[in-house]
Amino acid sequence: MASTTIPRDPTRGESPPARAPSTSAGFKPADPGPLGLAAFATTTFVLSMFNSNLVDEKNASVVLGLALAYGGIVQVLAGMWEFRTGNTFGAVAFSSFGAFWLSFWALNAFYAKDITGNVGHALGVYLWAWAIFTAYMAVAALRVSGAVLLVFVLLTATFVLLAIGNDGGDKTILHWGGYVGLATAAAAWYASFAAVVNSTFAKAVLPVFPLNVGVRQPGDIEV
Repeated sequence: MASTTIPRDPTRGESPPARAPSTSAGFKPADPGPLGLAAFATTTFVLSMFNSNLVDEKNASVVLGLALAYGGIVQVLAGMWEFRTGNTFGAVAFSSFGAFWLSFWALNAFYAKDITGNVGHALGVYLWAWAIFTAYMAVAALRVSGAVLLVFVLLTATFVLLAIGNDGGDKTILHWGGYVGLATAAAAWYASFAAVVNSTFAKAVLPVFPLNVGVRQPGDIEV
């Protein structure tokens, strides 16, 4: 029997046909990509509403519960499940950004009050580190899809603006970081929405602009 390859990249919203055989005794895991993207998008949206000053920043503590539960725990779980699908990019991205939101929650809940000296510089270092990580993940996203690449390009810009704004104590730049953060959330929501719809309808309903056509991925299944 000839061997054919069924592409399956969860971050692109693709899944094998409903009757495709599984490689592990009939078990076929659900696609964790849309969940991870939704958790990231929702938490980013709420925080960015405060960073952009569209909502009074005095009430910003409302984001902490969301950062812990949805952006943090749920996104880490999505990352762990991506290991099961064989999707290295999704595993690294969701696990890392889930950890980001957990660290954000812990920083604000327990440790921010203990920072002495220049708080802006301390937060700047924290944000620059995440900007570097996001930038090299954006390079990897060049082989995922246009939808996911857009998320990572916008997120890199968001981290850079927030880092510069905190370093220099410039609220205008911080607000721009919030605006770009809102665009990032919108892009991530679209990628999640497209992945859910395409998987549910078992066909490409919404475009995600795949960038790795013809390239075998770790999660591909042979029959």
